[in-house]
Amino acid sequence: MKRFYFLLFFFLGVTVYAQEKDTIYLWPENREGIEKKNPTLLPDRGDNANRLTDVTNPAIVAFHPQVPAAHGMGVIVCPGGSYRHLSIDKEGYEVAEWLNRLGITAFVLQYSVPHKKDQALLDIRRAIRIVRSKADQWGLDTQKIGAMGFSAGGNLSAHTFSIPSENTSSLIDSADRFSSVPDFAVLIYPGELHTDTEKLSFPDPVETEYPNIFMFCTADDDISNIGCLTLSRKLFETGIPCELHIMPHGGHGYGMRPGNVAAETWPALVEKWLAQINR
Repeated sequence: MKRFYFLLFFFLGVTVYAQEKDTIYLWPENREGIEKKNPTLLPDRGDNANRLTDVTNPAIVAFHPQVPAAHGMGVIVCPGGSYRHLSIDKEGYEVAEWLNRLGITAFVLQYSVPHKKDQALLDIRRAIRIVRSKADQWGLDTQKIGAMGFSAGGNLSAHTFSIPSENTSSLIDSADRFSSVPDFAVLIYPGELHTDTEKLSFPDPVETEYPNIFMFCTADDDISNIGCLTLSRKLFETGIPCELHIMPHGGHGYGMRPGNVAAETWPALVEKWLAQINR
């Protein structure tokens, strides 16, 4: 991307089911570390949020809209959970259903947990490649495949547009010939980026097509706020497109459920931003 813009908004904000679903496992069964078993559903914490852990057979769950939009956009949705578990409905399935209502095909990523960050990064890169490889089958545009992550899932998504990102030295199948860099990335209260930003390296945007990036957090969220500012500054200095919104209040881990001003605000901002980059 040769064009650069940076927006930073401090403001008091205001401000919609999946039809077909199928599960695609990311890795062949004979791959080291892959164990074909169901994840563990953690005990309810009383907050109406299901959490999965012990993910040993990473997969994407595809949510296809009843009426797909003509633009052919697809989004890999990455739930958070501190790399210990996956907040699978609040930051996964519910987000996918919302994207479906916008006509966007969504893929909820069940990446490796607990405490398997390096493997999780391989999982999301493999997921992006698989989605691109099946773009014709799903009516998608291979140049409109994005990543959208929450908390740890936002941290994971940020690593997809860092370098080095491509490794085709040991191809598993034809999907691995596709790029694993998303065309756009949406980071909603991404976790702990202030400790990871120094490790991230970005290519020259003049020489490399680079994803558009959207970030959202709140000033009272110590898990995300400094990291968003740190990453946005590094992107700014590199000349990479970024839009950052910081609201005063909202905390962390709210998903898009009503009753939280931040949760009620970011979806409209993302919808507008997606429309802008899709022109």
